[in-house]
Amino acid sequence: MSKPKVRNVKIVNVEFGKNVTVIRPVNLYGCKIGNDCFIGPFVEIQKGVVIGNRCRIQSHAFICELVVLGNDCFISHGVMFINDLFSTGGPAGGNKALWKPTRIGNRVSIGTNSTILPVDICDNVVIGAGSVVTKGITISGVYAGNPAKFLRRV
Repeated sequence: MSKPKVRNVKIVNVEFGKNVTVIRPVNLYGCKIGNDCFIGPFVEIQKGVVIGNRCRIQSHAFICELVVLGNDCFISHGVMFINDLFSTGGPAGGNKALWKPTRIGNRVSIGTNSTILPVDICDNVVIGAGSVVTKGITISGVYAGNPAKFLRRV
C-alpha cells in the first residue's frame, strides 16, 4: 500500500490590504485581497484572483483563477465560481487557454450555494441563494433561479 501526498492548507504569496480578517483553515495563494475584508473558514481563493475592498467571503466559498471582485461585495456560504466551461466535452485540465474570466462589479451580493459561471456582473446586483448564473448581468437588480433570471430592480 502506498502513502498519499499530504498537503496542508496554507496562505502563500497573498497580497493583503489593511485590516483584513482571515479565519483558518483556508487555502489562499497568489491572490490579492483588498482593505477591510473578511475571509471565513474553509475558503479557497486561487492565484490571480483580485478581491476588492470591504468584501466578505463566507465559509466554504471557492473562488477560482480569473475572478475579479469589485468593492463592497458579499459572497455567501458555499458559493462556487467556475472558469472552465468544459468546451471540449470534459475538463480543460492544464489547458488554461480554454478557461474564461469572471468580473464582478461593486456592491454585488451572491447568495448561499450559488454557482457563478464565467460572466460579467455589473454593479448593484443581488443573486438569490442557490442560483446558477450562466449569462452576464448588465442591469442592476435582483436575480434568482437556475438559470438566474431578472426578478426586479433594487
